[in-house]
Amino acid sequence: MSEEMARQMHRWNPNTSFVGFRISNVIDPTEYPMFAGWQADPHIRKWNLWSYVDSRDVGQTCRLALEAPIKGAEHCIIAAADTCMTRPSRELMAEYFPHVRVTRAIDEFESLQSSDKARWLLGYEPKFSWRTER
Repeated sequence: MSEEMARQMHRWNPNTSFVGFRISNVIDPTEYPMFAGWQADPHIRKWNLWSYVDSRDVGQTCRLALEAPIKGAEHCIIAAADTCMTRPSRELMAEYFPHVRVTRAIDEFESLQSSDKARWLLGYEPKFSWRTER
């Protein structure tokens, strides 16, 4: 609803611009140890495709959006580059979403929530991962 409201507000006043974020599960680095408890039962994190985003990357994204020369009303997903699981992403998809066709190559632990639009629109590159911050 807020994304549609932003589009309509921009339509009424073309001098305004908006960037909406669909932010994945925000995790503070101090919370990374809890990821170990999810590994035995991936179903626990299936609700958001095993996605997360480090709170510092959310801060980076907010700064980038304020500095970007946005025209109009845009929205993008903000997620970490990887999942919160130690099982490969393709394997998780096959087990939990067997009827969803995977249409491109997926890196071993690649996030299943795409931040590609944030990359090309804002220059967003996730810098933090639970795999390297532990």
